[in-house]
Amino acid sequence: MKKTIAGIEIPDGVMAQAATAQIRGTESELIFHHSLRAFLFGALIGYRESLTFDAELLYVAAMFHNVGLNVKYHRSPYRFEVDSANAARDFLRRHVVIDRLIDEVWTAIALHTTPGIPEHMSPLVALISAGVQMDVRGARYDDFTAQQCDEIVQAYPRESGFKRKIIEAYARGMEHRPETTFGTVNADVLDRWDPNYRRLNFCGLVLGSDWPN
Repeated sequence: MKKTIAGIEIPDGVMAQAATAQIRGTESELIFHHSLRAFLFGALIGYRESLTFDAELLYVAAMFHNVGLNVKYHRSPYRFEVDSANAARDFLRRHVVIDRLIDEVWTAIALHTTPGIPEHMSPLVALISAGVQMDVRGARYDDFTAQQCDEIVQAYPRESGFKRKIIEAYARGMEHRPETTFGTVNADVLDRWDPNYRRLNFCGLVLGSDWPN
């Protein structure tokens, strides 16, 4: 049976159901609900702006976008976004999605925390970032009606203290690989979370390089 929230149908095809089952079984309720809200906010933006996108692929990308924060990746040498994108790619290959679309989902997830780039790419890439940024930091908050926000939050609640808890979830997913935060918003997370964290500075790297001048 189709479920519609704020005018958006939640995909319920075989692939979407498999993604839901996999993510529900591996992520906290906080992250799971955040992923669903990110899909809904992204889809609302897409339909409002008359963009052409595949809702099921948007849903899968939203489901997987934070997988790389899971404990199994804590020793990974990659940014958590890359681990998330790789997990989505493996999932989509099992469901025999064509390579071009897999690459688009990979890019959408890998770039979802990179400011200033996704909105200039394909609708799927732009909408994943927009949906996530709306739910996490309220980007474009005034573009949504109070009724839309209420319906989404009633269906998939933001836990009490969500702002603090989502920062903690990001931090715990990256604190074992702080070097991966260089040049990203993730550095802000560890800077606030870990008193011993020291940011790498691009200018310092340039001036301290082995080049003689």
